[in-house]
Amino acid sequence: MAKRLVRGKHKIKAARIPYRVPSEAELVDRLRSVLAVLYLIYNEGARGPAGADLRRGAIRLTRTVADLMPDEPEVAGLLALLVLTESRQRARFGDDGSLVVLADQDRLLWDRALIEEGQAILRACLRRDHPGPYQLQAAISAVHADAATIDMTDWLQILALYDHLFELAPTPVVALNRCIALAEVRGPGLALALVDEIDLAGYYLVHATRGELLRRLQRHDEAAEAYSRAAELAPTDAERTFLEARRTAARATR
Repeated sequence: MAKRLVRGKHKIKAARIPYRVPSEAELVDRLRSVLAVLYLIYNEGARGPAGADLRRGAIRLTRTVADLMPDEPEVAGLLALLVLTESRQRARFGDDGSLVVLADQDRLLWDRALIEEGQAILRACLRRDHPGPYQLQAAISAVHADAATIDMTDWLQILALYDHLFELAPTPVVALNRCIALAEVRGPGLALALVDEIDLAGYYLVHATRGELLRRLQRHDEAAEAYSRAAELAPTDAERTFLEARRTAARATR
């Protein structure tokens, strides 16, 4: 990263690119990239308990953008998404740093003040009736936040939101997340068939999702293989340890 920054500075100097605040007309065109970078920063910080500074920084910068561009609903949507995601952060990892999935989280650890803030931001930006990808992702997070237990989750609403999100952003990752909701509504068999059509062979969550769906279908040998591949590709020790435990459990069930 340091080398990239140095090369970037040299390029700017050689091309005589002036340092200046962009005009108002230029800001809208640049906004998408800015929001994407802020989301990436937050997600990097969300990989483990040690990423608190990154997460706080991303939220702080997003608040600044929201203050500067109050008429941009997607800015508010990203802020709502980050705040709602942050509300669950304390429950995502055990005291030993182990990963805790949504279904197993202690929801008493969720930060209700952040949930209320995120939902209020979301209601305000959705009233404009100009939904975008960040607003829809925030709405999905809000539905999860409304459920007192995993069994009380409104999966039909989540699936409908993913359907709308996929219309706006038909990416493989959105398709994968939609399959998770689909499995809750229409069963793991249909969801697995759709996951197998997604072209993301190098993405660990595809294999982790396959492992979970195969486990629910009682295809334990295949589930163990999927978890093993997911563990090989996992980007963090916590995720790798979690997936290896899932693989071990699947093998023991054979």
